[in-house]
Amino acid sequence: MSIESVSAAPALDASSRFQARRVGQILRLALAGIALSVAHHAIAQNWRTVGIFLLGALGLLLSLALLRRNRPQAATSLMLAVLTVMMLTFVWLNQGLRDPAVLALPGILVFAAMLGARRLFVSLLLIMLLALAGLTLANVQGWHVNQIKPVRLSSLIDIAAILSVIGFAVWLMAGDLRRALSRLESENQQVRLSQGRIEYLAHHDALTGLPNRVLARERFAQTIALAERAQTEAALLFLDLDNFKTINDSLGHAAGDELLRQSSRRLSQWVRSSDTVCRQGGDEFLVILGGMPDGDAIADVAVKLTQLLTDPYKLGGLDVTVTSSIGIALFPEDGTDFDTLLKKADMAMYRAKESGRNAFRFFDTEMNSSVVEHLHLISGMRQALASQEFTLHYQPQFDLASGAVVGAEALLRWRHPELGLIPPGKFIPVAEKSGLIIDIGAWVLQEACRQGMAWQAQGLGELLLSVNLSPVQFRRGDIERVVLNALDESGLPAGHLDLEMTESLLIDDSSQLSELLTRLRALGLSFSIDDFGTGYSNLGYLKRFEVERLKIDQSFIRRLTEQPHDEAIVRAIIQMAHSLKLTTVAEGIEDAATLARLRELGCDRGQGFYWSPALPAEEFAAYVRAQRQSAGLAAGAQPA
Repeated sequence: MSIESVSAAPALDASSRFQARRVGQILRLALAGIALSVAHHAIAQNWRTVGIFLLGALGLLLSLALLRRNRPQAATSLMLAVLTVMMLTFVWLNQGLRDPAVLALPGILVFAAMLGARRLFVSLLLIMLLALAGLTLANVQGWHVNQIKPVRLSSLIDIAAILSVIGFAVWLMAGDLRRALSRLESENQQVRLSQGRIEYLAHHDALTGLPNRVLARERFAQTIALAERAQTEAALLFLDLDNFKTINDSLGHAAGDELLRQSSRRLSQWVRSSDTVCRQGGDEFLVILGGMPDGDAIADVAVKLTQLLTDPYKLGGLDVTVTSSIGIALFPEDGTDFDTLLKKADMAMYRAKESGRNAFRFFDTEMNSSVVEHLHLISGMRQALASQEFTLHYQPQFDLASGAVVGAEALLRWRHPELGLIPPGKFIPVAEKSGLIIDIGAWVLQEACRQGMAWQAQGLGELLLSVNLSPVQFRRGDIERVVLNALDESGLPAGHLDLEMTESLLIDDSSQLSELLTRLRALGLSFSIDDFGTGYSNLGYLKRFEVERLKIDQSFIRRLTEQPHDEAIVRAIIQMAHSLKLTTVAEGIEDAATLARLRELGCDRGQGFYWSPALPAEEFAAYVRAQRQSAGLAAGAQPA
């Protein structure tokens, strides 16, 4: 065979290569058996049999040639055809149905079934049956009668050769079958393991190994079914780790994952075997309790769970303490299905966080009403911004020494078309939680600056406008851009704008905040600390951030003349402010006695109902004119 023919031979796949190898082995076995038979019959000078064997060997050699040309199917067909014809020839010429060659026919069919196509097997089977049927008919009718020879050593040699070749070839193919079955069983085992793993992952959390929300739903259905049958309580606890994000940010996600794993082990080891602990997602877990006698027993479980999770964790060589907040929804009081109870337990959990964390809360109807109300407020505030339902009222600020109006605090008001005037204390906290305070605060700044410039155009002079800023605006909004846009669009000089901040914002001691305030102060803006005295005791931020004014909280001012302790606090604040060269502003002045005492203590400015509540822009302008006219008349009535 030439190199060109080899290169032209088609490439075989793995299955064809395996078949070619087995066909080659059977061909060599058959040729070895033929060689043995040829030698035996040549010694016995049975030349007709030798000739048939040689012709068969020639056909088998042609099969080998086809096999080397990568044509295993053709080689298989030719080999089986040659063997079939050769064996049937011996059967016809020798002892008929009693000839040893008949033993080879089942082996040939086995080879055809294992190595050939179905058509080849059926064809060979039909040829064999027809040939044997024809031979039988010929013997019965006397047309061709096979002579039965006595048993001799040559008969044993022929049978042994046939059985050896067929048996060894069948043994090879049986081994292939055993190995194939073994591989199939191994693959089936892998499939079963994979299916089991998929089933496990579909119902369990990959990180902690706890049941996930899908399995929690099924377990909950089982729990409430048992609770209904036993007439007992069931509960769904929604547990959230407090400040988990801080752990992730400071120690890394690996430490956060380890914290979740340790927390899941603690919960799983503590609860009863009839209870279920699930991972809801993130740092949230669900605990399904069944068979509880009453709410007190459920509360005891919640207490123990919070205590269990407060024990220090070992994370990266550090002892880390983490608390948890738990919301509880009861079956059937709070609902009868998983989704309803999950939603209510989630609400209760957030109420626990609002109450200071490391606590648990049961769901109640009032809580649900509060959540619904918050959702309505959020939707309403978005509409209010678009429909211009917000407005600003201005409360005048007075210089206590001269009695002159020196400024105004801009206060946000919302007049709902259906609900009427909504108090700021009701909607501003919701706006801060939802993030709407960023857009609302930007509108407040723009409107206050516009109004301040309008008053200057009306001849009211240079009033200092104070605008409250939420910490959310600093942390999540681009407050510098918002302030600059408000000043640029209105034309108000920066020195006429005072930004009021809370102590909670300044206490963060953020370098970004310090740089931001420095840039804004360079423009001419001033800063006040609102509600001073109710926040933190560390007053180092007063020096770091260089504010201009302290607004003393009205809770101290209202009881100034009645409570000596409040007077002592106010006196201390005023003295400290003056030592730091800061201006003090008293909020909530409501009577002449309080005003007089503040003047005695040295307070610089004030505002409150003693003079006026917050007024719409037009009424404020009229009030300032009236105050100045009254002050001018009083000055003119004095004796020279």
